Amino acid sequence: MIKRIGHLALTVQDMERSLQFYCGVLGCSKAFELHNDKDEPWIVYIKVCDGQFIELFYGGENKPEAVTRPIGFNHLCLEVDDIHAIAAHLKNHGVTLDVEPKRGKDGNDQCWVKDPDGNRIEFMKLNPGSPQLNS
Repeated sequence: MIKRIGHLALTVQDMERSLQFYCGVLGCSKAFELHNDKDEPWIVYIKVCDGQFIELFYGGENKPEAVTRPIGFNHLCLEVDDIHAIAAHLKNHGVTLDVEPKRGKDGNDQCWVKDPDGNRIEFMKLNPGSPQLNS
């Protein structure tokens, strides 16, 4: 059902400083960037290895969105084979979906839940042509 960890998402205070750390110091590479509905920078994907990413969300004063999130952990993404099967499985186990299966800005299918401590978990089905598969 779950294939692997797809990415870990962090909200960062200073994107340039974070890119320097993850790319310049740790040797990862900038894979691609997503923009919000207003075409403002939103997320930068850092490639750790094939199929494994760290998502960096703009935070702090540079955050383009009106709603701010705390700096630090944002969410865990688990890659799945079938988004509808995982949604049904979760519901059958009494888990309430925060977001029903839908297509995300990156062209992949996703649904969202919270763990018992309120940590956000994204389940993602990668689709052909997705930037994650082509980075």
